[in-house]
Amino acid sequence: MRRRNNTCEVAVIGAGPYGLSLAAHLKAADVETMVFGEAMAFWRRNMPEGMKLRSPWRATHIADPGGSLSLDVYDSTGRFPRTSPLPLEEFVAYGRWFQQRAVPNLDTRKVACVEAASRGFRLSLDDGEVVGARHVVIAAGLENQEFRPVEFRGLPAEVVSHTCEHDNFRQFRGKQVAVIGRGQSACESAVLLKEAGAEVEIVCRGPIHWLGVPSADEQSQLRWRVRELLTAPSAIGPFPFNWAAELPGLTRHLPLESRKWFSDRALRAGAARWLLPRFDGIRINTGRTIAGTRIQSGHVQLQLDEGISKCDHVLLATGYRIDISKIDVLAPGLLERIARIDGSPRLSRGFETNVAGLHFVGASAVASFGPMMCFIAGSGYAARNVTRAVLTGRTRARQQPVEKGKLQAAEKIFAK
Repeated sequence: MRRRNNTCEVAVIGAGPYGLSLAAHLKAADVETMVFGEAMAFWRRNMPEGMKLRSPWRATHIADPGGSLSLDVYDSTGRFPRTSPLPLEEFVAYGRWFQQRAVPNLDTRKVACVEAASRGFRLSLDDGEVVGARHVVIAAGLENQEFRPVEFRGLPAEVVSHTCEHDNFRQFRGKQVAVIGRGQSACESAVLLKEAGAEVEIVCRGPIHWLGVPSADEQSQLRWRVRELLTAPSAIGPFPFNWAAELPGLTRHLPLESRKWFSDRALRAGAARWLLPRFDGIRINTGRTIAGTRIQSGHVQLQLDEGISKCDHVLLATGYRIDISKIDVLAPGLLERIARIDGSPRLSRGFETNVAGLHFVGASAVASFGPMMCFIAGSGYAARNVTRAVLTGRTRARQQPVEKGKLQAAEKIFAK
Protein backbone atom coordinates (compact mmCIF):
# COMPACT_ATOMS: atom_id res chain seq x y z
CA MET A 1 0.00 0.00 0.00
CA ARG A 2 1.73 3.15 -1.18
CA ARG A 3 1.89 6.28 0.94
CA ARG A 4 2.44 9.81 -0.27
CA ASN A 5 3.04 12.50 2.31
CA ASN A 6 0.15 12.71 4.78
CA THR A 7 -2.70 11.82 2.48
CA CYS A 8 -4.26 8.55 1.38
CA GLU A 9 -7.29 7.38 -0.48
CA VAL A 10 -8.65 5.27 2.42
CA ALA A 11 -7.99 5.50 6.16
CA VAL A 12 -9.08 2.45 8.14
CA ILE A 13 -9.56 2.92 11.88
CA GLY A 14 -9.22 -0.40 13.65
CA ALA A 15 -6.96 -3.42 13.12
CA GLY A 16 -9.18 -6.31 14.17
CA PRO A 17 -10.47 -8.97 11.73
CA TYR A 18 -12.61 -6.51 9.74
CA GLY A 19 -9.99 -3.79 9.48
CA LEU A 20 -7.27 -6.26 8.51
CA SER A 21 -9.46 -8.01 5.93
CA LEU A 22 -10.42 -4.69 4.37
CA ALA A 23 -6.78 -3.60 4.22
CA ALA A 24 -5.84 -6.82 2.41
CA HIS A 25 -8.56 -6.27 -0.19
CA LEU A 26 -7.66 -2.60 -0.71
CA LYS A 27 -3.99 -3.51 -1.11
CA ALA A 28 -4.88 -6.09 -3.77
CA ALA A 29 -6.86 -3.37 -5.60
CA ASP A 30 -3.86 -0.99 -5.42
CA VAL A 31 -5.73 1.52 -3.26
CA GLU A 32 -3.50 3.82 -1.22
CA THR A 33 -4.46 2.95 2.35
CA MET A 34 -3.42 3.72 5.90
CA VAL A 35 -4.57 1.49 8.77
CA PHE A 36 -4.55 2.83 12.33
CA GLY A 37 -4.68 0.79 15.54
CA GLU A 38 -2.97 -2.10 17.28
CA ALA A 39 -3.46 -5.51 15.71
CA MET A 40 -6.22 -7.52 17.43
CA ALA A 41 -6.24 -5.06 20.34
CA PHE A 42 -9.83 -5.66 21.52
CA TRP A 43 -9.37 -9.43 21.34
CA ARG A 44 -6.18 -9.20 23.41
CA ARG A 45 -7.35 -6.74 26.05
CA ASN A 46 -11.10 -7.19 26.37
CA MET A 47 -11.62 -10.94 26.30
CA PRO A 48 -10.69 -13.33 29.10
CA GLU A 49 -7.77 -15.72 29.08
CA GLY A 50 -8.97 -19.27 28.39
CA MET A 51 -11.87 -18.20 26.15
CA LYS A 52 -12.61 -20.20 23.01
CA LEU A 53 -14.31 -19.07 19.83
CA ARG A 54 -17.90 -20.18 19.32
CA SER A 55 -17.64 -19.99 15.52
CA PRO A 56 -16.72 -23.22 13.71
CA TRP A 57 -13.27 -23.48 12.13
CA ARG A 58 -14.61 -22.94 8.60
CA ALA A 59 -16.13 -19.60 9.67
CA THR A 60 -13.07 -18.28 11.51
CA HIS A 61 -10.89 -17.28 8.55
CA ILE A 62 -10.03 -13.59 8.20
CA ALA A 63 -10.79 -13.03 4.54
CA ASP A 64 -8.16 -12.00 2.00
CA PRO A 65 -8.68 -11.84 -1.78
CA GLY A 66 -6.73 -14.96 -2.75
CA GLY A 67 -7.28 -17.06 0.37
CA SER A 68 -3.52 -17.24 0.94
CA LEU A 69 -3.88 -15.97 4.52
CA SER A 70 -6.65 -18.28 5.70
CA LEU A 71 -6.69 -20.08 9.01
CA ASP A 72 -6.00 -23.29 7.07
CA VAL A 73 -2.79 -21.80 5.66
CA TYR A 74 -1.77 -20.59 9.11
CA ASP A 75 -2.50 -24.05 10.52
CA SER A 76 -0.29 -25.66 7.85
CA THR A 77 2.72 -23.76 9.23
CA GLY A 78 2.59 -26.01 12.31
CA ARG A 79 2.51 -23.12 14.76
CA PHE A 80 -0.17 -24.76 16.91
CA PRO A 81 -2.05 -28.06 17.14
CA ARG A 82 -5.38 -27.76 15.33
CA THR A 83 -8.21 -27.81 17.85
CA SER A 84 -11.89 -27.03 17.77
CA PRO A 85 -13.17 -24.84 19.28
CA LEU A 86 -10.24 -22.53 18.62
CA PRO A 87 -8.62 -20.99 21.74
CA LEU A 88 -8.61 -17.19 21.92
CA GLU A 89 -4.83 -16.94 22.15
CA GLU A 90 -4.40 -18.96 18.96
CA PHE A 91 -6.88 -16.80 17.06
CA VAL A 92 -5.06 -13.68 18.25
CA ALA A 93 -1.76 -15.17 17.10
CA TYR A 94 -3.36 -15.93 13.72
CA GLY A 95 -4.65 -12.36 13.47
CA ARG A 96 -1.20 -10.93 14.14
CA TRP A 97 0.32 -13.34 11.59
CA PHE A 98 -2.28 -12.09 9.07
CA GLN A 99 -1.43 -8.47 9.89
CA GLN A 100 2.32 -8.95 9.44
CA ARG A 101 1.71 -10.21 5.91
CA ALA A 102 -1.26 -8.13 4.77
CA VAL A 103 -0.59 -4.86 6.63
CA PRO A 104 3.13 -4.77 7.48
CA ASN A 105 3.10 -0.97 7.71
CA LEU A 106 0.31 -0.83 10.31
CA ASP A 107 0.25 2.58 12.05
CA THR A 108 -0.29 1.94 15.77
CA ARG A 109 -0.97 5.57 16.61
CA LYS A 110 -4.43 6.45 17.94
CA VAL A 111 -6.79 8.56 15.87
CA ALA A 112 -7.97 11.34 18.17
CA CYS A 113 -10.55 12.97 15.89
CA VAL A 114 -12.13 12.58 12.46
CA GLU A 115 -13.60 15.71 10.87
CA ALA A 116 -15.19 16.40 7.51
CA ALA A 117 -12.99 18.37 5.10
CA SER A 118 -13.51 19.96 1.71
CA ARG A 119 -12.44 16.85 -0.21
CA GLY A 120 -12.83 14.04 2.26
CA PHE A 121 -11.78 13.87 5.89
CA ARG A 122 -9.16 15.24 8.25
CA LEU A 123 -7.76 12.79 10.84
CA SER A 124 -5.94 14.22 13.85
CA LEU A 125 -3.61 11.71 15.50
CA ASP A 126 -2.67 11.55 19.17
CA ASP A 127 0.84 12.85 18.45
CA GLY A 128 -0.49 15.98 16.73
CA GLU A 129 0.01 14.83 13.14
CA VAL A 130 -2.81 15.37 10.65
CA VAL A 131 -3.72 12.95 7.86
CA GLY A 132 -6.10 13.54 4.97
CA ALA A 133 -8.23 10.81 3.40
CA ARG A 134 -10.95 10.67 0.76
CA HIS A 135 -12.60 7.72 2.52
CA VAL A 136 -12.65 6.75 6.20
CA VAL A 137 -13.73 3.29 7.36
CA ILE A 138 -14.61 2.80 11.02
CA ALA A 139 -13.67 -0.78 11.94
CA ALA A 140 -13.57 -0.25 15.69
CA GLY A 141 -15.58 -3.34 16.54
CA LEU A 142 -17.26 -3.37 19.95
CA GLU A 143 -15.01 -0.86 21.69
CA ASN A 144 -17.07 1.32 24.08
CA GLN A 145 -20.29 -0.46 23.06
CA GLU A 146 -20.87 -2.62 26.14
CA PHE A 147 -24.41 -2.59 27.57
CA ARG A 148 -24.93 -1.98 31.27
CA PRO A 149 -28.47 -2.42 32.65
CA VAL A 150 -29.72 0.66 34.42
CA GLU A 151 -29.82 -1.16 37.77
CA PHE A 152 -26.01 -1.35 37.77
CA ARG A 153 -25.08 2.06 36.42
CA GLY A 154 -23.19 4.26 38.81
CA LEU A 155 -22.03 1.40 41.05
CA PRO A 156 -18.27 1.30 41.77
CA ALA A 157 -16.00 -0.83 39.60
CA GLU A 158 -14.84 -2.70 42.70
CA VAL A 159 -18.17 -4.52 42.90
CA VAL A 160 -19.59 -4.38 39.35
CA SER A 161 -17.83 -4.83 36.01
CA HIS A 162 -18.54 -5.90 32.43
CA THR A 163 -16.93 -8.94 30.83
CA CYS A 164 -15.10 -6.67 28.36
CA GLU A 165 -13.12 -5.17 31.25
CA HIS A 166 -11.22 -8.39 31.97
CA ASP A 167 -8.47 -10.28 30.19
CA ASN A 168 -8.42 -12.87 33.00
CA PHE A 169 -10.40 -13.75 36.14
CA ARG A 170 -7.60 -14.58 38.58
CA GLN A 171 -8.51 -11.65 40.84
CA PHE A 172 -11.81 -13.38 41.76
CA ARG A 173 -10.27 -16.43 43.37
CA GLY A 174 -12.08 -17.16 46.66
CA LYS A 175 -14.88 -14.63 45.93
CA GLN A 176 -18.59 -15.03 45.31
CA VAL A 177 -19.45 -13.76 41.83
CA ALA A 178 -22.89 -13.34 40.27
CA VAL A 179 -22.85 -13.47 36.48
CA ILE A 180 -25.75 -11.63 34.84
CA GLY A 181 -26.78 -13.13 31.50
CA ARG A 182 -27.37 -16.47 29.80
CA GLY A 183 -25.51 -16.30 26.48
CA GLN A 184 -22.10 -17.58 25.44
CA SER A 185 -20.26 -14.81 27.25
CA ALA A 186 -22.15 -15.42 30.49
CA CYS A 187 -21.76 -19.20 30.47
CA GLU A 188 -18.13 -19.23 29.40
CA SER A 189 -17.25 -16.50 31.91
CA ALA A 190 -18.97 -18.52 34.64
CA VAL A 191 -16.87 -21.57 33.74
CA LEU A 192 -13.63 -19.57 33.66
CA LEU A 193 -14.47 -17.91 36.98
CA LYS A 194 -15.14 -21.29 38.58
CA GLU A 195 -11.88 -22.65 37.21
CA ALA A 196 -10.09 -19.57 38.58
CA GLY A 197 -11.34 -20.47 42.06
CA ALA A 198 -14.48 -18.33 42.39
CA GLU A 199 -17.88 -19.40 43.70
CA VAL A 200 -20.26 -18.66 40.82
CA GLU A 201 -23.96 -18.09 40.35
CA ILE A 202 -25.64 -17.24 37.04
CA VAL A 203 -28.68 -14.98 37.35
CA CYS A 204 -30.83 -14.71 34.22
CA ARG A 205 -34.37 -14.06 33.03
CA GLY A 206 -34.92 -17.34 31.23
CA PRO A 207 -33.42 -20.80 30.79
CA ILE A 208 -30.04 -21.27 29.15
CA HIS A 209 -30.35 -22.34 25.53
CA TRP A 210 -27.58 -24.83 24.76
CA LEU A 211 -26.55 -24.65 21.11
CA GLY A 212 -25.98 -28.00 19.46
CA VAL A 213 -28.00 -29.97 22.03
CA PRO A 214 -31.13 -31.76 20.74
CA SER A 215 -34.38 -30.30 22.04
CA ALA A 216 -37.22 -32.37 23.45
CA ASP A 217 -39.19 -32.23 20.19
CA GLU A 218 -36.33 -33.74 18.19
CA GLN A 219 -37.37 -37.27 18.98
CA SER A 220 -35.08 -39.27 16.72
CA GLN A 221 -31.30 -39.27 16.34
CA LEU A 222 -31.81 -39.28 12.56
CA ARG A 223 -33.79 -36.05 12.71
CA TRP A 224 -31.06 -34.44 14.78
CA ARG A 225 -28.30 -35.55 12.41
CA VAL A 226 -30.20 -34.23 9.39
CA ARG A 227 -30.56 -30.89 11.12
CA GLU A 228 -26.83 -30.84 11.87
CA LEU A 229 -26.04 -31.55 8.22
CA LEU A 230 -28.28 -28.67 7.15
CA THR A 231 -26.42 -26.17 9.32
CA ALA A 232 -25.08 -23.27 7.25
CA PRO A 233 -21.27 -22.80 7.02
CA SER A 234 -21.13 -19.88 9.45
CA ALA A 235 -23.60 -21.50 11.89
CA ILE A 236 -25.15 -18.14 12.80
CA GLY A 237 -28.53 -18.69 14.41
CA PRO A 238 -30.91 -21.67 14.37
CA PHE A 239 -31.99 -23.55 11.25
CA PRO A 240 -33.28 -22.25 8.82
CA PHE A 241 -32.31 -18.70 9.84
CA ASN A 242 -28.64 -19.63 9.62
CA TRP A 243 -28.91 -19.93 5.83
CA ALA A 244 -30.59 -16.55 5.53
CA ALA A 245 -27.79 -15.05 7.63
CA GLU A 246 -25.35 -16.10 4.89
CA LEU A 247 -26.96 -13.50 2.57
CA PRO A 248 -26.29 -10.05 4.06
CA GLY A 249 -26.93 -8.38 0.69
CA LEU A 250 -30.45 -9.76 0.68
CA THR A 251 -30.97 -8.95 4.36
CA ARG A 252 -30.26 -5.28 3.62
CA HIS A 253 -33.35 -5.10 1.41
CA LEU A 254 -35.75 -6.39 4.05
CA PRO A 255 -38.10 -3.85 5.66
CA LEU A 256 -36.55 -2.36 8.80
CA GLU A 257 -38.80 -4.18 11.27
CA SER A 258 -38.34 -7.52 9.48
CA ARG A 259 -34.57 -7.02 9.43
CA LYS A 260 -34.53 -6.26 13.14
CA TRP A 261 -36.73 -9.27 13.97
CA PHE A 262 -34.49 -11.53 11.89
CA SER A 263 -31.26 -10.29 13.52
CA ASP A 264 -32.75 -10.64 17.01
CA ARG A 265 -33.84 -14.19 16.22
CA ALA A 266 -30.49 -15.22 14.77
CA LEU A 267 -28.51 -13.59 17.59
CA ARG A 268 -30.65 -14.80 20.49
CA ALA A 269 -28.77 -15.77 23.64
CA GLY A 270 -27.26 -19.23 23.57
CA ALA A 271 -24.18 -21.11 24.76
CA ALA A 272 -22.09 -23.77 23.02
CA ARG A 273 -22.62 -27.35 24.15
CA TRP A 274 -18.88 -27.96 24.71
CA LEU A 275 -19.20 -25.87 27.90
CA LEU A 276 -21.61 -28.34 29.51
CA PRO A 277 -19.02 -30.79 30.92
CA ARG A 278 -17.33 -27.89 32.73
CA PHE A 279 -20.54 -26.55 34.30
CA ASP A 280 -20.59 -28.66 37.45
CA GLY A 281 -20.58 -26.55 40.60
CA ILE A 282 -22.12 -23.45 38.99
CA ARG A 283 -25.48 -22.38 40.44
CA ILE A 284 -28.07 -21.33 37.88
CA ASN A 285 -30.80 -18.98 39.05
CA THR A 286 -33.18 -18.71 36.09
CA GLY A 287 -36.44 -16.87 35.56
CA ARG A 288 -35.32 -13.96 37.69
CA THR A 289 -35.89 -10.23 37.29
CA ILE A 290 -33.53 -7.82 39.04
CA ALA A 291 -35.57 -5.08 40.67
CA GLY A 292 -32.64 -3.21 42.16
CA THR A 293 -29.21 -3.36 43.72
CA ARG A 294 -27.51 -2.00 46.79
CA ILE A 295 -24.12 -2.25 48.47
CA GLN A 296 -23.94 -3.29 52.10
CA SER A 297 -20.71 -3.88 54.02
CA GLY A 298 -18.72 -4.13 50.79
CA HIS A 299 -21.04 -6.75 49.29
CA VAL A 300 -23.64 -6.47 46.53
CA GLN A 301 -27.25 -7.34 47.20
CA LEU A 302 -29.34 -8.18 44.15
CA GLN A 303 -32.99 -7.53 44.85
CA LEU A 304 -34.72 -10.19 42.78
CA ASP A 305 -38.41 -10.70 42.10
CA GLU A 306 -38.15 -13.58 44.57
CA GLY A 307 -35.71 -12.91 47.38
CA ILE A 308 -32.23 -11.45 47.60
CA SER A 309 -28.95 -12.78 46.22
CA LYS A 310 -25.68 -11.65 47.82
CA CYS A 311 -22.20 -11.68 46.31
CA ASP A 312 -18.81 -10.02 46.41
CA HIS A 313 -18.88 -8.96 42.76
CA VAL A 314 -21.32 -8.77 39.85
CA LEU A 315 -20.03 -9.58 36.37
CA LEU A 316 -22.24 -8.20 33.61
CA ALA A 317 -22.33 -10.56 30.63
CA THR A 318 -25.06 -8.40 29.15
CA GLY A 319 -23.60 -8.01 25.69
CA TYR A 320 -23.32 -4.92 23.54
CA ARG A 321 -25.61 -2.32 22.00
CA ILE A 322 -24.31 -0.24 19.13
CA ASP A 323 -24.35 3.51 19.64
CA ILE A 324 -21.94 5.33 17.34
CA SER A 325 -22.14 8.43 19.54
CA LYS A 326 -19.86 6.46 21.91
CA ILE A 327 -17.17 6.15 19.23
CA ASP A 328 -14.89 8.84 20.55
CA VAL A 329 -13.09 9.65 17.29
CA LEU A 330 -16.00 11.27 15.44
CA ALA A 331 -16.17 15.06 15.66
CA PRO A 332 -19.57 16.28 16.92
CA GLY A 333 -20.36 18.07 13.65
CA LEU A 334 -19.67 14.91 11.66
CA LEU A 335 -21.56 12.65 14.06
CA GLU A 336 -24.69 14.81 13.85
CA ARG A 337 -24.84 14.37 10.08
CA ILE A 338 -24.91 10.56 10.12
CA ALA A 339 -28.36 9.00 9.56
CA ARG A 340 -29.00 6.24 12.08
CA ILE A 341 -31.17 3.25 12.90
CA ASP A 342 -31.44 3.59 16.66
CA GLY A 343 -27.74 4.02 17.46
CA SER A 344 -26.36 2.27 14.36
CA PRO A 345 -25.42 3.99 11.10
CA ARG A 346 -27.75 3.53 8.14
CA LEU A 347 -25.54 2.02 5.45
CA SER A 348 -25.72 1.65 1.67
CA ARG A 349 -24.47 -1.30 -0.37
CA GLY A 350 -20.86 -0.16 0.02
CA PHE A 351 -21.23 0.09 3.81
CA GLU A 352 -21.29 3.84 3.29
CA THR A 353 -23.27 6.30 5.41
CA ASN A 354 -25.21 9.23 4.01
CA VAL A 355 -21.97 11.19 4.55
CA ALA A 356 -20.12 10.42 1.31
CA GLY A 357 -16.87 8.54 1.91
CA LEU A 358 -17.61 7.53 5.51
CA HIS A 359 -18.05 3.77 6.00
CA PHE A 360 -18.66 1.43 8.94
CA VAL A 361 -17.91 -2.31 9.05
CA GLY A 362 -18.33 -5.00 11.70
CA ALA A 363 -20.94 -4.92 14.44
CA SER A 364 -21.97 -1.37 13.54
CA ALA A 365 -23.33 -2.78 10.27
CA VAL A 366 -25.71 -5.36 11.81
CA ALA A 367 -28.70 -2.99 11.68
CA SER A 368 -28.25 -2.65 7.90
CA PHE A 369 -26.81 -6.03 6.84
CA GLY A 370 -27.93 -8.50 9.48
CA PRO A 371 -26.33 -10.86 12.00
CA MET A 372 -23.33 -12.02 9.95
CA MET A 373 -21.65 -8.66 10.60
CA CYS A 374 -21.25 -9.70 14.25
CA PHE A 375 -18.96 -12.56 13.24
CA ILE A 376 -15.56 -13.03 11.61
CA ALA A 377 -17.30 -14.77 8.71
CA GLY A 378 -18.70 -11.42 7.56
CA SER A 379 -15.29 -9.81 7.05
CA GLY A 380 -14.95 -10.89 3.43
CA TYR A 381 -18.37 -9.62 2.36
CA ALA A 382 -17.75 -6.24 3.99
CA ALA A 383 -14.22 -5.92 2.57
CA ARG A 384 -15.29 -6.72 -0.97
CA ASN A 385 -18.18 -4.27 -0.94
CA VAL A 386 -16.24 -1.39 0.60
CA THR A 387 -13.41 -1.93 -1.89
CA ARG A 388 -15.90 -1.96 -4.76
CA ALA A 389 -17.45 1.29 -3.50
CA VAL A 390 -14.03 2.97 -3.25
CA LEU A 391 -13.09 1.92 -6.78
CA THR A 392 -16.47 3.04 -8.12
CA GLY A 393 -16.05 6.43 -6.45
CA ARG A 394 -12.56 6.75 -7.91
CA THR A 395 -13.85 6.06 -11.43
CA ARG A 396 -16.63 8.63 -11.11
CA ALA A 397 -14.19 11.25 -9.85
CA ARG A 398 -11.89 10.69 -12.83
CA GLN A 399 -14.76 11.04 -15.26
CA GLN A 400 -15.49 14.56 -14.02
CA PRO A 401 -13.36 17.30 -15.67
CA VAL A 402 -11.41 19.28 -13.09
CA GLU A 403 -9.52 22.49 -13.75
CA LYS A 404 -5.84 22.59 -12.82
CA GLY A 405 -6.36 24.98 -9.93
CA LYS A 406 -9.20 22.86 -8.55
CA LEU A 407 -7.09 19.71 -8.87
CA GLN A 408 -4.32 21.27 -6.80
CA ALA A 409 -6.85 22.28 -4.19
CA ALA A 410 -8.26 18.77 -4.15
CA GLU A 411 -4.86 17.37 -3.18
CA LYS A 412 -5.13 19.28 0.10
CA ILE A 413 -7.90 16.97 1.19
CA PHE A 414 -7.47 17.64 4.87
CA ALA A 415 -7.88 21.41 4.54
CA LYS A 416 -11.00 22.72 6.20
